[in-house]
Amino acid sequence: MSKDNLFSKKNKKLLTDPLDDNNPITVQVLGICSALAITVQLKPAVVMAVSVLFVLSTANVLVSIMRNLIPSRIRIIVQLVVIASLVILVDQVLKAFVYDVSKELSVFVGLIITNCIIMGRLEAFALGNTPGKAFLDGLGNSFGYGIILIIVAFFRELLGSGTLYGYPVLEKLGVYELGYENNGMMILPPMALITVGILIWIQRARNKKLIESN
Repeated sequence: MSKDNLFSKKNKKLLTDPLDDNNPITVQVLGICSALAITVQLKPAVVMAVSVLFVLSTANVLVSIMRNLIPSRIRIIVQLVVIASLVILVDQVLKAFVYDVSKELSVFVGLIITNCIIMGRLEAFALGNTPGKAFLDGLGNSFGYGIILIIVAFFRELLGSGTLYGYPVLEKLGVYELGYENNGMMILPPMALITVGILIWIQRARNKKLIESN
């Protein structure tokens, strides 16, 4: 694929659409589990977002390269093997370099294997498009997924613990002196769902395309 074709207006939408009009979490309502489970603090959310970015982008490219060689009857098995191999690699890297975060994420790194966003993109896009387009699609959907995780974790950690990345932001800003107290509800699982719901409501309220499609 030529450089001009790869970075055409149509292909650029593969990067931009998942950030807004076709966000995998707020529009397609996929990958909600990780948004609920690992967004109490910002650091694990960022690590999970980067992990999914690597796995989805790489898996998309690999499946796209093999798309004409994979028998239709075993395509799901092949996709799972590709994803599982990449997740194992990510898990080992995390244990080697950020062991504390790896322990905090626990089984949720392994559950990337069954993340419906990744399987969905392999089935819906990578199997029918060239590696260049598949890579852009993987990047776009990873960014769309990651940005929601980071936004949810930002507000949950800031309002629930008064920190960001463990740094006492509200204390340094003197917010506690004004009478604010950490909202313990923000670190409870239901608040993750409520925060995601608020993001979905905000996006659909300001996006005419989504309103019309409903």
